[in-house]
Amino acid sequence: MITGELKNKIDRVWDAFWSGGISNPLEVIEQITYLMFIRRLDDLQTAKENRANRTGRPIDNPIYTAETDRLRWSRFTNEAPETMLALVRDGVFPWLRDLGGEGSTYSQHMRDARFTITRPNLLAKVVDMLDDIPLGDRDVKGDLYEYMLSKIATAGHNGQFRTARHIIQLMVEMTAPGPKDEICDPACGTAGFLVAAAEYVSRTHHEALLEPAQRQHFNESMFHGFDFDSTMLRIGSMNMLLHEVESPDIRYRDSLAESAAGEAERYSLILANPPFAGSLDYEATAKDLQAVVKTKKTELLFLALFLRLLKPGGRAAVIVPDGVLFGSTKAHRELRKILVEDHKLDAVIKLPSGTFKPYSGVSTAILFFTKTNSGGTDNVWFYEIAADGWSLDDKRIPLLDEDKLGPLPTSSLTEAEHEKNNLPDVLRRWRLRNGSEQERARTEQSFCVPKADIAAQGYDLSLNRYQEIVHEEVEHRAPADILDNLANIEAEIQQGMSDLKGMLA
Repeated sequence: MITGELKNKIDRVWDAFWSGGISNPLEVIEQITYLMFIRRLDDLQTAKENRANRTGRPIDNPIYTAETDRLRWSRFTNEAPETMLALVRDGVFPWLRDLGGEGSTYSQHMRDARFTITRPNLLAKVVDMLDDIPLGDRDVKGDLYEYMLSKIATAGHNGQFRTARHIIQLMVEMTAPGPKDEICDPACGTAGFLVAAAEYVSRTHHEALLEPAQRQHFNESMFHGFDFDSTMLRIGSMNMLLHEVESPDIRYRDSLAESAAGEAERYSLILANPPFAGSLDYEATAKDLQAVVKTKKTELLFLALFLRLLKPGGRAAVIVPDGVLFGSTKAHRELRKILVEDHKLDAVIKLPSGTFKPYSGVSTAILFFTKTNSGGTDNVWFYEIAADGWSLDDKRIPLLDEDKLGPLPTSSLTEAEHEKNNLPDVLRRWRLRNGSEQERARTEQSFCVPKADIAAQGYDLSLNRYQEIVHEEVEHRAPADILDNLANIEAEIQQGMSDLKGMLA
């Protein structure tokens, strides 16, 4: 978790950007990210130099040459603010645009990038802040990025809003990406899902990644993200690079407007929180998606897209608005039927209504499904998350200590603490969904529903449709006791009135 001292430094730099005329949160993040990346490049070059000195061999694939050595972080940060600004603007930044070589996704995103810091003192403040941060520490770097992203206080265009890190982590833990997966987020934004998947694979399959072929797959062909916002593409691409994925496939694509034919059945895992922008014109929607489900609703079109993109056997964890679960239109019912009858719907997890505050108050759920093209749904596992560890108001403050937050707390939770953070229980029970969870009553927080019951309800997937409410038994008093009690009350009132008259006489 990011420290209070570091938060204060970021807040001060943020205020400096604001007073310096840069008030768009994404632009602020973008500028800070560029500088983080430049510093990280210098650290990587230093590591290459140290390795070369130890082995007595030339530097392997040097980032900087003798001509560009002056553009290194450790060189220009020692200059006076005015000199440093000119060097970054006129030297470092043009060089950065060409980094990665022609044709790389990174160079494509950087082609239109702009360095918008115009005040020497502002650049000096940002540089001082970044100098105090151990960017070699994956956790600190990730926490810094998350805190900056959390400062985007309102939803963006086209329904974009940020997915909380602990919800992303839950989805990644439940899908358990492996070193051979090809992972895609067709609405990747800042690449939060892909970063979390990369961290999971690095943590759980460290030995496998030591093999050269597997490491190459991790760096070049495991992670794929699409977006049609150039700023998001740059931030997402650099986010992946800063998390040590060397050549992620982060590229421009209007996922709903373009045919998925070239990407069909390519990916083994999809993790996504697609935008719920409402409706699109039929003319603006890819015809192959309309062939799956005739609709203008973006949330349904994205689900149709995910089914097209997945390989047979591929799995998905996607966030959807509640309307997808119980919508009564023909398109809603058809798509739910396709998931249940033609593929394998694994789980429906209802999220608390405040999960996406302050960006949105929309009620949402997570769908987990496997593409089979031949059915396979026997039972669907339902879980109602009542609390995710954070307050469900606009402030979204943590309700527990850091070691008891998220789906993988480092300390065990008491029953009272479980009431504030259900995520560890979700993960534990998910792993039992084909065993003891089958025996749970529908009055419990989690339970399984046979496919036949779902079909009988018109493929309604709302948890409330199947959950049974426990009614507390109330012990009623005998009528005679109630009448005796009323008679006593009446007598006391009469006596009180008599005493009052005596006092007034």
